[in-house]
Amino acid sequence: MFEVGIVGLAYFVKLPFTVNDLKKPHDTKDKRQFRIVRTVDLAQIDYENFINDLCVDRQFIEDNAGVMRITDGEYQCIFVSQKGKTDGILVMSDGEDFPKYAAYLA
Repeated sequence: MFEVGIVGLAYFVKLPFTVNDLKKPHDTKDKRQFRIVRTVDLAQIDYENFINDLCVDRQFIEDNAGVMRITDGEYQCIFVSQKGKTDGILVMSDGEDFPKYAAYLA
């Protein structure tokens, strides 16, 4: 499980459709520094719904919009995962209610 405060590098995809877009090989220019500022644990059905349609507005993203931003080139993100799992999706919404930028962390 990734926790609040974790800093690292990840390959962010702009406007991904599904989790598969995040798992494809990426251009190294898309690698960005991130910081997890909040975590969101979803039930299995909600997480599956989320990762299979990343273009839909989500209440949990809207609720956390105020903490997601780019500060000095660092993506301030929420980490969305399924309860009990360690992998998940970094989300930086940039003011949207859906993942404008996202990265998969295993």
